[in-house]
Amino acid sequence: MAFLALGINHKTASVDVRERVAFTPEQLVEALQQLCRVTPSREAAILSTCNRSELYLEQEQLEVDAVLAWLANYHQLSLDDLRACAYVHQDDSAVRHMMRVASGLDSMVLGEPQILGQMKSAYAVAREAGTVGPLLGRLFQATFSTAKQVRTDTAIGENPVSVAFAAVSLAKQIFSDLHRSQALLIGAGETITLVARHLHEQGVKRIVVANRTLERASSLAEQFGAHAILLADIPQELVNSDIVISSTASQLPILGKGAVERALKQRKHKPIFMVDIAVPRDIEPEVGELDDVYLYSVDDLHEVIAENLKSRQGAAQAAEELVAVGADDFMLRLRELAAVDVLKAYRQQAERVRDEELGKALRLLGNGADPAEVMAALARGLTNKLLHAPSVQLKKLSAEGRIDALTMAQELFALDGAPDKKP
Repeated sequence: MAFLALGINHKTASVDVRERVAFTPEQLVEALQQLCRVTPSREAAILSTCNRSELYLEQEQLEVDAVLAWLANYHQLSLDDLRACAYVHQDDSAVRHMMRVASGLDSMVLGEPQILGQMKSAYAVAREAGTVGPLLGRLFQATFSTAKQVRTDTAIGENPVSVAFAAVSLAKQIFSDLHRSQALLIGAGETITLVARHLHEQGVKRIVVANRTLERASSLAEQFGAHAILLADIPQELVNSDIVISSTASQLPILGKGAVERALKQRKHKPIFMVDIAVPRDIEPEVGELDDVYLYSVDDLHEVIAENLKSRQGAAQAAEELVAVGADDFMLRLRELAAVDVLKAYRQQAERVRDEELGKALRLLGNGADPAEVMAALARGLTNKLLHAPSVQLKKLSAEGRIDALTMAQELFALDGAPDKKP
């Protein structure tokens, strides 16, 4: 049994690489099943967000190269390029890494809460795919429990800071008065919902939500008194938009350079602030070359985020300690579970010996043998048979100079004295 956490994130890979390694929701079930089929992974889950793509695996013996090869092949990426930005955590380190990720300690935005929900979704999809078994399942449950404790017992989640919050903070720096601005939000997922909430709280006069389905856009728009449109209507709405923030799961750009150029002409070159939170990107990078456009990607938000993290730094140490305790406790319980199988087998063996000796004793009593002699024979038989296998193995280990095993036997049988170290 071995745990493996392998992947790339915002600290090790550029947005160009991350978008190439990202899994779409439609790919996940098939990818998980293929991963377990072509690599030595007995259990698997995949977490794929705009900032990271990670595989969580349980294998009989660690086979990192096979997993890296599969990941590179699946995304048609050079294996050398992938190795250059991938990280690998094994066993205890893998457990701690998962708990740090779920607690927001490994996020671009320290303590951001969305990652726990994304981790839970990864677990749910893996269960749907049938690739989560008892070991990885226990690890996910322990991870969720530790992350919940971090949220409850530390201040790491206070003073909301997220990519969405950072985007709105940057907009405030560019537009001195957001009350006069109009915002176009592309997408209707969790991140855009947070953006809409922050903009609404800042008093933005008009918010427009564009989405592939009008029903989803309308559902979000109703929460903040916004207006809902379809993606096809974006060019007309772009003319009136001072702020454009996009976060969809589209595999192709939604906004191109031409559409933005036409909007700028109609706006008489009044500036547009744009933030592309999506991976793969929703807005063509060439849009950033246009005058009067301020285009930021996820990676560009680092500085803004850093300014908003100071209040959480003190809580991070306490959170790290809780994660360390959670990881140690999980591994301890896992080792105890491993001992259960051994103890069960040993008990079954002892019970077979007991039943055999008891059967002999009952037959002797039935034939009129002296009860005292029968009891003595029963005791000798049980003692000899229960000690036979351990005695043979201890003599063998001693002959091989395995003093460590003899010391272990001292502890196992709670014996006084130390084994003779002479061969």
